[in-house]
Amino acid sequence: MTRWLLAESGARGQGTEGGSREGRHLTFAAWLAVATAGGALAACGGEKVAGRTPIAFASVSAGSDHTCGLTPSGAAYCWGYDAYGALGDGTTTSSPTPVPVAGALTFTVLSAGAEHTCGLTRAGAAYCWGHNGFQAIGDGTATNRTTPTLVSGGYTFVAVTAGLTHTCGLTATGAAYCWGQNVYGALGDGTSADRSAPVAVTGGLTFTTLSAGGLYTCALTTAGAAYCWGFNFYGQVGDGTTTNRWAPVAVSGGLSFASLSSGGDHACAVTSAGVAYCWGANAVGELGIGTIADGYLTTPVVAARGLAFAAFSAGGQHSCGVTSAGAAYCWGENAEGELGDGNMAGPENCASVCSMTPTAVAGRLVFGTVSAGDRHTCGLSAAGTVYCWGWNQYGQLGNGTKVTSDVPVLVVQ
Repeated sequence: MTRWLLAESGARGQGTEGGSREGRHLTFAAWLAVATAGGALAACGGEKVAGRTPIAFASVSAGSDHTCGLTPSGAAYCWGYDAYGALGDGTTTSSPTPVPVAGALTFTVLSAGAEHTCGLTRAGAAYCWGHNGFQAIGDGTATNRTTPTLVSGGYTFVAVTAGLTHTCGLTATGAAYCWGQNVYGALGDGTSADRSAPVAVTGGLTFTTLSAGGLYTCALTTAGAAYCWGFNFYGQVGDGTTTNRWAPVAVSGGLSFASLSSGGDHACAVTSAGVAYCWGANAVGELGIGTIADGYLTTPVVAARGLAFAAFSAGGQHSCGVTSAGAAYCWGENAEGELGDGNMAGPENCASVCSMTPTAVAGRLVFGTVSAGDRHTCGLSAAGTVYCWGWNQYGQLGNGTKVTSDVPVLVVQ
């Protein structure tokens, strides 16, 4: 399945920041001991951690192996893997704590992709930085960028979304534009040609929500209808087939949604009543339906039955949601603790290290939003602090270590 990992990057274990995925792990018992000792992790958030202090964030976005957050004043910070400049600080040095994005720009939107990041200024100008081998930066080149670089075309966007190797933006009139790799049609322009600058998504549809996934894209119309396009090997386009689509096609079922999120090879959308529906890959239970079925489903099915969500995010091979009460639940792959339930040792209720049904994130934290990356997850607490959990080899959890954790840890400076 498509992971949030660039094939061009090669095996991470061969680089200067490599090593196997078998790293150090913070177990639930160890976490509980630290938490109850007082000081290192508090359920209400905001306290110092080993002499460090948290940053107050307004939003958080988890990418493949890096994470970015936006403060209430619009300052951008990123942390984790930085071999191609995804942190945007002018270097290619990974960081286990947040570093300011260079350029003193003020952003309103921030989206972390596989190994690139994009943001929107208050004026609606799109800037991207990081890996550009597939032209996902959108500046007319294929040159990696270590600082924010203006996307070509002079477009004014109200939303931007960074995927695996492509990026999309949405204008105030609901027109969608995409750029980057297009071998399977992720740009939705009716071709398979890669684009180094934005091109219009064909079809004349008016969208309100746009989400770039692994090698495909999904969007919602003003009526709440879901459309997807691009790579469809696992049914992630949701049209009842496994045929790649080079232009938007309607997701089957005629459902109306209020929000939508595209993951690695699966997508999920939530109705106005908070009911989640998912489709696509399901080999490790990422659809949350209590079974792995045939490994994928090509049409929407009710996920996490019995729960109503106010926020939702589809990751590499897992999914997470937040209820109206602020409780976070995750399901799917858990080999690196990305479900955050303190049970990484698994298996939980499927044949591999995964959960086919929702499992509560440990710590009794109250979240407003959640962002699922490839093998880690982050949540924004009601207090404005960010907690992350899962794989941490490159410092993507942002707690000053490279220790993988199957429970939430506080992001600190």
